Amino acid sequence: MRIALGVEYNGCAYAGWQTQRHAPSVQQHLEQALSRVADHPVSVVCAGRTDAGVHALGQVVHFDTHAVRTPHGWRLGATSGLPDDIAVHWAQEVPDCFNARFSATARSYRYAILQRPVRPGTLSGLVSWTWKPLDADVMHLAAQVLEGEHDFSSFRAVACQAAHARRCVNSVQVWRQGDFVYLDITANAFLHHMVRNIAGALMAVGSGEQPAEWIADVLQARDRTSAGVTAPAGGLYLVAAHYPEEFRLPRPPRPPLFSG
Repeated sequence: MRIALGVEYNGCAYAGWQTQRHAPSVQQHLEQALSRVADHPVSVVCAGRTDAGVHALGQVVHFDTHAVRTPHGWRLGATSGLPDDIAVHWAQEVPDCFNARFSATARSYRYAILQRPVRPGTLSGLVSWTWKPLDADVMHLAAQVLEGEHDFSSFRAVACQAAHARRCVNSVQVWRQGDFVYLDITANAFLHHMVRNIAGALMAVGSGEQPAEWIADVLQARDRTSAGVTAPAGGLYLVAAHYPEEFRLPRPPRPPLFSG
């Protein structure tokens, strides 16, 4: 049978989602925990691979097994064998046609920025930080040019291995609550470092270093060197993977919201 899981994790201690030979990963810990519950080796497929230091609330994975366990057994058994910074929210049997990666119609990310004179203490690694005043309204206005289908070559990492850079951004919003500025973006798929590169460019606009029209120029340039710095990993969260209603998967948790 095929089982889907909803997983959350704090990415600070990991070199990303994907298993690596010489560094700890979320995938490695999850597969080890599930293998103990199943009593056979388990390999998982995820909705979206996250980079080192990036967090997730709504990661979705699937795996195949001949072991018979209740959804509660999979959820509790896996979570009890995981480090404290990784947890399984739900488990559900799904049809064989379900694929955590290819069945997803979109993914949603939130990038959280703390904007104040002093760097964070308790939120270190959980939010990005800048001392420069940011105009969230201008950032939001500038970001609207990113909606729709475009070539996002200017916002992909140099090492990105995607076959092409065309992606469709369904929505992008920038808004402020207290000392925090949030970037919410949903797309059919994302390129390597795409959200962090967009965040870095929008922060340059919000601080007044670049005009709002600059984002459109960067997009049209299709050149990574035109987009400026990559924002830090710590503020980025995979908040949801979206699937057709026919699979009846549970709703993801609410995106992170900080006070201050």
